[in-house]
Amino acid sequence: MLDQQVKPLLRKFGPTDLLLSPLGLGCWQFSKARGFVGGFWPKLDNTLINDIVRVSLEGGINWFDTAEIYGGGESEQILGESLHAAGDLAKDVHIATKWWPGLRTASNIPRTIDERLRRLGGFPIDLYMIHQPFSFSSVASEMRQMAKLAKEGKIHYVGVSNFNVRRMKEADRVLKEHGLQLASNQVKYSMLDRRIERNGILETAQELGAAIIAYSPLEQGILSGKFHQNPELIRKAPGPRRFMKGFKPQSLQQTKPLIDVLERIAIHYDASATQVALNWIINASGDSVFAIPGASKLHHAEENVKAMGFRLSEAEIGELSEVSARVAL
Repeated sequence: MLDQQVKPLLRKFGPTDLLLSPLGLGCWQFSKARGFVGGFWPKLDNTLINDIVRVSLEGGINWFDTAEIYGGGESEQILGESLHAAGDLAKDVHIATKWWPGLRTASNIPRTIDERLRRLGGFPIDLYMIHQPFSFSSVASEMRQMAKLAKEGKIHYVGVSNFNVRRMKEADRVLKEHGLQLASNQVKYSMLDRRIERNGILETAQELGAAIIAYSPLEQGILSGKFHQNPELIRKAPGPRRFMKGFKPQSLQQTKPLIDVLERIAIHYDASATQVALNWIINASGDSVFAIPGASKLHHAEENVKAMGFRLSEAEIGELSEVSARVAL
């Protein structure tokens, strides 16, 4: 069990009536190592997954992000099973999942929604997203199909992932024709990858009233500092992660000054560099940014929830923003 702690304040999620914790749990790692995408992570034991979900719920996380492509539905299914196993802890839970558009048309969206719901074991889909911007159909066609699902009550809100400014605006425009709004854009965002602050995505989301969901908020674990302290861990990292730019020796040297600041600030809060990095991402741009760190070990889940137990000062956010801008990958 976790130590007694203050539950995080819930935030309004974009233009919806959802009240969500600033951090959700990303569930890519529940893919059971199936498929190319799922093979990024080792196969996790069901008991461990149940414990990760339970600890997340106990710590105040009230939403979970998964996707069809994560193990071909394996992540959705084990998430549903773990939430059922959690009993009353999961009674007010919210689920976000994503339709995979690759080599498909928008007509596939209604044909596969029942499989998504079946995999989730009776838990409703509060947020359904287009996972990538590239398919054989237009954004407008996809949004019209998503709007139909919302009208039928099979999903509650519509989001996108990895959409640029133009596509975000088009999605929102078409949804408004059906009495809806774009709820969110899920994009890569961390202290080491701040492109959305420069390419208009963050600004456009704020203009539209949509939320940002930051994936890879710890830059695949780099911001924990563990790879700086022990580079040998990179060689043991599963999947293709160890070949990514941020894990190269010159990149670790480049980002070390940020790790030093994270660790110094962490001491003040009796926290870790990981927790400070997560706290920055959910507070540096107001309350419109949410984040979905994953957890493949129980202590990762404990780290996540404790990151919501304090709030960095404006001076600390400013210092971290300045240093991270200098060393971003």
